Amino acid sequence: MGNRVRVAFYGAGNFANTTHIPNLLQIEDTQIVAICDINQEAAASTADKFQIPQVFFDGQEMLGQVEFDALYSIVPAYARTDVEITAAKRGIHLFSEKPQTLKIQLARNIDQAIRKSGVISTVGFRERYRPIFQKAKSFLSDKQIVHTQFSSYSGLPRLRQQDKGDSWHSSYEKGGFSAFDWGCHAVDYMRFMTGLDIVTAQAFYHTDDRYQTPLSCSFHYLFAGGATMTSTFISATPTSPPNVPRFRIFYEGGYVSVHGYERIEVNREIIYTATDYDPWLAQDRAFIAAVKTDDQQLLMSDYSDGIYSLAPVLAGWESARQGGKTIALAEFLADNE
Repeated sequence: MGNRVRVAFYGAGNFANTTHIPNLLQIEDTQIVAICDINQEAAASTADKFQIPQVFFDGQEMLGQVEFDALYSIVPAYARTDVEITAAKRGIHLFSEKPQTLKIQLARNIDQAIRKSGVISTVGFRERYRPIFQKAKSFLSDKQIVHTQFSSYSGLPRLRQQDKGDSWHSSYEKGGFSAFDWGCHAVDYMRFMTGLDIVTAQAFYHTDDRYQTPLSCSFHYLFAGGATMTSTFISATPTSPPNVPRFRIFYEGGYVSVHGYERIEVNREIIYTATDYDPWLAQDRAFIAAVKTDDQQLLMSDYSDGIYSLAPVLAGWESARQGGKTIALAEFLADNE
């Protein structure tokens, strides 16, 4: 590799246009050489907007025709196929937006290709780079975790009769429900803050045929060591109940509350107030630096680690399909090797 990191984008959606491409344009010695999207209008428009020289509508075709060092794979999870596997086999470093896939077996296959090739990899769990989560992690480092809670609230989902078939965001089966997207975030940041991994998953969904996505769901997890976690998503009200933080971690002798990106409270006393910070840019800078120096240690996660934040959510989906059956993560992963 020369001094400049050549990057290609697989996906020309919102994350590409508003976040990752603008970020990379700020990073020295980084060149975006190609972009690909099955939506030809989106690909062409993004290329024109950012003066990206080569445009493709098929990921494998882009990999076969363009030489580059790193791939930003930011298509939706349901659209992931074998593009990342091909990239890894060709020695191309990989930035994979979360959630990685809808199929844990595909994620395992991608991870195997990454491990075999030895390329740099990371998953877009950007909040690990945000100081507020690092501060919470530091505080909890010597605590005996007992239970953790994550809560998310949103307004009622769209009615089925409003479905125009023009967006995957309202499709439960394509991962459009926030319990999949932010569900993976919740698991990852709890893992990050507590240092614990999930060993068992169970989930229940409340669905109503009038709506495109579930009205509520509740995930129940068991961490290694015995601590428990609940992750709840309620689509009923656009405003959260007062003073309910998204993250709450109980330990022997007290509890930590992480209120958005604003502050940390311990037993209702503020111990940390956050300042403005851009974790997206921090992660993009770290990824490019890791690629330039061939140093995976500059990153706060790799693709393999990301699987342990994805698998509990997918196991929860399977649990819900089976009426709330408890699923052991080790068996779930082994069954999908």
